[in-house]
This record gives sequence, C-alpha cells and structure tokens, in this order.
Amino acid sequence: MSRKAKIYRVITIAVVVITLVLVLYIILTQKGLVSEYDFGAGAYYYADIPADEYQEIDPDGAYQSSVPQWIYYVLFLSWGWLMWRLWCRISK
Repeated sequence: MSRKAKIYRVITIAVVVITLVLVLYIILTQKGLVSEYDFGAGAYYYADIPADEYQEIDPDGAYQSSVPQWIYYVLFLSWGWLMWRLWCRISK
C-alpha cells in the first residue's frame, strides 16, 4: 500500500469516527428537538408551524419566483447529467 493510500485511509477513518461521535452526542443530548411541540423526531418539516397558527399565514405574502418552472427542471436534469458524467469519469 502506498503512502498516499495510507494517508487517505487514516483520513477516512478519522472522518467516520468523528461523524459517529457527533451523531451519538446529538442523539444522546437530544439537540435540535423542540420540546414545546408534540411532534416525533422525524416531523421537522411540520414542526415549524403549529396547527392552530397555520390559518393565520398570508399566502399572498409568500415568495414568488420570477423564474419559469421549466428552468428548474432543466437545471435539475443538467445537474444529474453532469454528476453522471463525472461518476463515469471517476470510475474509469
């Protein structure tokens, strides 16, 4: 095994260990949970607006994009194609 490969292996192991330690810390200390809301841990998308206040939101005040919807689709597909080409190049 080359010196470069050993360095990459050590860096990879260090990143994995640090990630696992941080994940365990976040889980055990319950960081990010809002105790005032009666939602489960996976319901963050719905936890920001309590149900009784939802009717008070003004839909006309919401952000309206000036970009046509088809541009988002083109960007999404272009990004997917670019990542696929990059993956093909890496795998050679």
